[in-house]
Amino acid sequence: MIVGYIDPNFPDPNGPNDAEIVIYGYVPSVALGSLGATLFFIAAVLHLWLVIKYKTWYFSTMVLGLVLEVVGYIFRILSSQKDPYSIVRNSDPQCQRAVEAMIYMGALLMGASQPFYVVQYFTIVVAPVFFSAAIYTIISVLIRAYGRQYAVLPPKVILAVFISFDVVGTAIQVAGAATVGVAYSQGKDPAVPSHVLLGGLSIQVASFAGFLVILGWTLVRARGSTVKISKMFLTTTIVASIAIFVRTCFRVAEGAEGLMSKLSVHEAYFGGLEFAPVVIAVFLLAYGHPGRYVQSSKVHDEKNSEHAGDSVGLSSA
Repeated sequence: MIVGYIDPNFPDPNGPNDAEIVIYGYVPSVALGSLGATLFFIAAVLHLWLVIKYKTWYFSTMVLGLVLEVVGYIFRILSSQKDPYSIVRNSDPQCQRAVEAMIYMGALLMGASQPFYVVQYFTIVVAPVFFSAAIYTIISVLIRAYGRQYAVLPPKVILAVFISFDVVGTAIQVAGAATVGVAYSQGKDPAVPSHVLLGGLSIQVASFAGFLVILGWTLVRARGSTVKISKMFLTTTIVASIAIFVRTCFRVAEGAEGLMSKLSVHEAYFGGLEFAPVVIAVFLLAYGHPGRYVQSSKVHDEKNSEHAGDSVGLSSA
């Protein structure tokens, strides 16, 4: 018998996809789910409009991540209303192997009904990877603006290294989370997959911390540049980056404690350290959209012109 939360007001339906406990540690809040789905939908529309307006296609990963966030919060609502015990446990062995291989979306397509926990976890965990990718592109824009002599590393190297670490870290994290869910649904010891989950999270934290160092170092070196980038743009980028980093650190702390420990079984922590930082980041990145503040295609050439000392202002639409 697995020790964990069982909602006295919501008996376990004992369906083919249900665990013996509510794996969240609580029944997800409809209010938080609705707020999340609404805010992230608004942010997705806003970012899509900005990307199209300024033709900053490299920033389109923001839209992809926000779509995942909307899906994730919708599935949290479904969990709370339909079946909070639902993970993905299917009698079909092919579907079960897919889950164990952490193919979350594949499990849905292969016949697992109501995989609420799995889908919300997958989408909410993976979405910030797309936000990080967008932030990584900003440093390339800054380097082109300030001049390559101020770069710590070539822009392509920065993008390749940090995106690769994020992808690897996320894949390991998702693999661990999938097997943790399977372990709980089958009454097995989740210790080993929990360590896998923690390993993936640790890679993400280390990677993003390294990026923040590179970003800070680049900005310090660029103080000697004749090109002046808007302080508002730099501030929104830095604060949004720190917000994403805080969210990732929370996930590491949560993973280190274990699935049924304090951080994971209180939705207040999820709301304050997962939901809130990501909301702050995505709206700051909309306000400080690079297309509004950095004319990346022209600014490097302009730095030697008679207007070189001017701030880089709003791009033309």
